[in-house]
Amino acid sequence: MRAQPPTPADLAALSARYGFGLTGEDLAAYHELTTETFESCAAVERQWAARDQPAGQPADRIAGRDPGLRPQDDRLGAWQRRTSIKGAPEGPLAGRTVAVKDNVCVAGVPMSGGSAALDGFVPARDATVVTRLLEAGAEITGTSVCEDLCLSGGSHTSAAGPVRNPHDLTRSAGGSSSGSAALLAAGEVDLAIGGDQGGSVRIPAAWCGVVGLKPTYGLVPCTGSVPIEPSVDHLGPMARTVAGVADLLTVIAGPDGSDPRQDPRTTVPDYRLALGGGAGELRVGLLAEGFGLPGRSDPAVDATVRGLVRRLDADVRDVSVPGHRDAPHLWTVIVVAGAATQLIDLAGGGVAGCDPELAAALHRGRREHAGRLSATVKLVTLLGAHLIHTSGGAHYAMARRLAARLTAAYDAALAGVDVLALPTLPMTATPLPAPAAPPREQVARALEMIPNTCPFDVTGHPAISVPAGLSGGLPVGLMLVGRHGDEATLLRAAAACERLSGGAPAITTTGGTR
Repeated sequence: MRAQPPTPADLAALSARYGFGLTGEDLAAYHELTTETFESCAAVERQWAARDQPAGQPADRIAGRDPGLRPQDDRLGAWQRRTSIKGAPEGPLAGRTVAVKDNVCVAGVPMSGGSAALDGFVPARDATVVTRLLEAGAEITGTSVCEDLCLSGGSHTSAAGPVRNPHDLTRSAGGSSSGSAALLAAGEVDLAIGGDQGGSVRIPAAWCGVVGLKPTYGLVPCTGSVPIEPSVDHLGPMARTVAGVADLLTVIAGPDGSDPRQDPRTTVPDYRLALGGGAGELRVGLLAEGFGLPGRSDPAVDATVRGLVRRLDADVRDVSVPGHRDAPHLWTVIVVAGAATQLIDLAGGGVAGCDPELAAALHRGRREHAGRLSATVKLVTLLGAHLIHTSGGAHYAMARRLAARLTAAYDAALAGVDVLALPTLPMTATPLPAPAAPPREQVARALEMIPNTCPFDVTGHPAISVPAGLSGGLPVGLMLVGRHGDEATLLRAAAACERLSGGAPAITTTGGTR
């Protein structure tokens, strides 16, 4: 990964690209200056090579790991790699099996991020959340398929092929944490790690009938994961029960000293203690704008969610945040402009906490395998590059400023209630598109479901999806949204809803074939 200083020809090309108009004499002077200044890059490389291994990651343990293989009998298409990495003999997660989303570094296990762009990449270090899982006694039994660079809410864009919904093999499992949700629903693992930049924990949780939490922004470190855009990146716990999510969150939350998105003063309680309080004295606000989305909402989904919330032994009232309906536009601009810079141009290298080898592999691979990237990745690249080259960061700056106003609007609503309630997704799982479907259909199936989930990636509020029941034999998700940092109340409300709904629905049909 050694960088080389620019040649005179490199500098001449850059001068022409940026309109600097440097003369031959100028270029000679700048070549000398850049060569001298480049010593800082070499010094950083030397310090990086000489650094100590992070605590909990002795090199001999990593070197002996089984890199795993893709299983041949995976009818859901949900496993990226099957392996067995055992953690400490004792701990709060001892005896539990975990699937780690394939955008999170597991040292010694090949990682793809769902994309051809990472062909051949093998992380040398564990992500922070992986270290914490192993220290807590969990066994990592594999990595789960995710969508191409995580830019899809459907489960059809991964380079590994589609992930199928355990409740109906012809339908989407949701994305981008598609494999994690499908494996949980099928009972193949106890717990899973997901990532959420537009709903990617909550979307597959809702469509597969499991529980998924997007924590407060910065609560769980993203160190060692594939970034999309630093202001919306989240990692979160997934499980079949709210209790499982609470167990996992207690282990993976808290500052790691490497992710600048985290507040170093944050303390982590035992979230399991919040589960027994029931819904009594809770104030729950049904968010009006989350229901009846024109052209998207299925009335049966809305009715299932409203019916469950109205049955709670709680103070249930209607609330309104008009800006909720426009929030997806803010998310689109932030992700398109931000990802085009951070994920595509810088390949994650602009995000502190990103694994350096991962950034280098992304930078190389997205150029070498550009034609094999999904329609959603190509769309984001094209539109984002156009925005950056025509208006700089102006639209991104506008959206971020408006995001502050949106955050304040949700905060105002949450001043009168403890949690907001709305459908996680406006419809049940949609059919998987055909492999040769045109780009318009592929993009539609990737993004049509996100209007209720993506706003809270922009604002950073914690949000959890819990099973609310079935509609037409397919799972419906209820999303609860809480105040920043108040995961305890959110989990308490989620547990109360889970008791009423009966939790994760049993898999009764597996229509279609693999």
